[in-house]
Amino acid sequence: MELQHDLAQWILSFADSPWALVILAISSFTESIFNPIPPDALLIAISLLKTQHSIWFATLVILTSVSGALVGHFIGKKFGRPILQMTFKGNRLISDNMITKADQLFDRYGVWAVLIAAFSPIPYKLIAIGAGVLNFDRKVFLIASLIGRTCRFMLIGIFIFFFGEQINQFINDYLGLITWIAAGCLLTLIVCLIAYRVFIFKRTRK
Repeated sequence: MELQHDLAQWILSFADSPWALVILAISSFTESIFNPIPPDALLIAISLLKTQHSIWFATLVILTSVSGALVGHFIGKKFGRPILQMTFKGNRLISDNMITKADQLFDRYGVWAVLIAAFSPIPYKLIAIGAGVLNFDRKVFLIASLIGRTCRFMLIGIFIFFFGEQINQFINDYLGLITWIAAGCLLTLIVCLIAYRVFIFKRTRK
C-alpha cells in the first residue's frame, strides 16, 4: 500500500508540469496492463488547471487506456495465467483475491464483465489480461472497452468542463459511487434491451 501511495503522489506531482499530458497518457496506458494507479486523479488535476480542455484530456485517457487494454489482452493470450502472478519489488501487483473476483465476473457475466470493469472501480488490468488468458474475442473486448472507458472518463471531463473547481470535491468524494451506480444502470438497461429483443424475436416466430 505504501508503494502504491508513493507512486500515486509521484504521478500527481506532474499535474502542472510541461510533461503533464505525456505522463497522463503513459499512466492511462500502463494502468490497463500493470500500473496499480488509476489515471482518474491525474486527469482531474490536469483538467482543473485547464477546464476548457477537460473533454479533450478525457478523450486522451480513453484512447490510451483502451490501447493499453489491447496490449494487456495480447499479453494474457500470449503468456497465459502465470502473467497474473507477476511481482514488483517483491510485491504482487495482482492479489489472489482480485484474480478470483475477475474469474467470477467472467464466469457469471462474460462480455458484461468487460463493460462493468471498464466503467467501474474494478482494476481494469485484471479484466484486460484475464480476457486474453481466456481467449476472449478481441473485437468484442475492444467494443466493450471503448463503451465502458468512454462512459467513465468522459463523465469526469464533462463534469469539469461545465462545473470546474466547484465539482472537484464532489468527484473526489463520490466518483467511485457514481461509477458503480451508473454501471449498474447501464447493465440494467442493456439487459432490458436484450430481453426486449428476445421477446420480439419469439413473438415474430409464432
